[in-house]
Amino acid sequence: HRVVTLHPRIHGGILADRDDPAHRDDIEAHGIDPIELVVVNLYPFEASPGIETIDIGGPAMVRAAAKNHAHVGVVVDPADYQAVLDELRSEVRLPASSRFRLARKAFAHSAAYDAAIADWFDATGEPDEPALPAMIRLELERAQALRYGENPHQQGARYRSRGRPGFFDRVVQHGGPVPSYLNLMDAEAAWRMAHDLGERPAAVIVKHANPCGAAVADDLATAYSRAFDCDPRSAFGGVVATNAVIDGATAEAMVVAAQADVVIAPGFTDGVIERLAARRANTRLLEAPQRRIDEPKWELRTLGGAGEFLVQTPRRLEADPAGWQVVTVRQPTPAERADAVFAWRVCAHTSSNAVVLARDGVAWGIGAGQQNRVEAGQIAAAKAAGRAAGGACASDGFYPFADGIGAAADAGAVVVVQPGGSVNDAAVIAAADERGLAMLFTGERQFRH
Repeated sequence: HRVVTLHPRIHGGILADRDDPAHRDDIEAHGIDPIELVVVNLYPFEASPGIETIDIGGPAMVRAAAKNHAHVGVVVDPADYQAVLDELRSEVRLPASSRFRLARKAFAHSAAYDAAIADWFDATGEPDEPALPAMIRLELERAQALRYGENPHQQGARYRSRGRPGFFDRVVQHGGPVPSYLNLMDAEAAWRMAHDLGERPAAVIVKHANPCGAAVADDLATAYSRAFDCDPRSAFGGVVATNAVIDGATAEAMVVAAQADVVIAPGFTDGVIERLAARRANTRLLEAPQRRIDEPKWELRTLGGAGEFLVQTPRRLEADPAGWQVVTVRQPTPAERADAVFAWRVCAHTSSNAVVLARDGVAWGIGAGQQNRVEAGQIAAAKAAGRAAGGACASDGFYPFADGIGAAADAGAVVVVQPGGSVNDAAVIAAADERGLAMLFTGERQFRH
């Protein structure tokens, strides 16, 4: 059974070059009939992976026909059946342009099939295989055309792994124009952060991939209002994400606040979509599955032009707050610890260098993307404007000098959370003790670029 189609009469009929007299003589001598059209449905390996669903004969015929597309048509996608039938009825033989298009599609189909098999072997391989393998196979299909890329003069599209619907395939857009590249990038950043702030209702406002407001509260309307109050100027034209269904009270808070380009939430109660659309028709209202986005196996970034990538294992918050080390004389109170955990989580979702000042579940001051930690702290303090006094200061990297600790204390922080690990840790700890601060070392850096 495994060799039914692996026969010279079949492959000779597919591969024979009709323009070569020697080929014509050979197939006539062996009684082989030329084959002009090959239609193959491969074994459904991706739906039911296993040794017996690895097709051998099918890919062999597909590749043979595609190679000889000068004379043979090959169809691997049922979506092409009608078009092929229409051409055969009108022209008897497929035109060269169609044979070329179908051959290209066939080779891509065969390559993706083999990649799926190799991925299966990788997934079922030895448990001690490295997290970053010697080879990574990417087979992507275009899932959505976007309004434009990062800038209007750039084209943009969302791609997904072939045959694997992604998070945004399950997102329903209720209003607004087609999203742009940045709309989806910021929506993902905001969604991840909103679902990384704990179980309480959370609201996050993101602008240019960085949070400009984040808060948790006992109800979503309060969380949103506090997130907006963090930085109302930057919130204009931002992306709002929540981890709870947007109700009428939250919608009213949004209506009186600055307009958003995107609102992404697990759902909307009756009348909310209409209320938000009336505020601004161009706001994209996205309803997403109520869960975290699946973590990728790797994070990839292009490097040095075509054909090079930087690859790393996914960024995540791994250090358990219960295991953080108190390095100062003063111990943080439970409320201060809670502020430190919240500030650290917000900081981990902010571009480096990042400093966050937070209190009572609100990130009152966010200093993002600075070349030095002192100025990141100054921006955070200016935005907090004293509202984080008595709360926490988080830094995504260690403080190399004691001046950062002084700035945190001047901003009103009573507890500092940072990775630790600087050669100047002793001096930094001494500065915290001198100012009467509690300080926690997470043992984990959270740079983001």
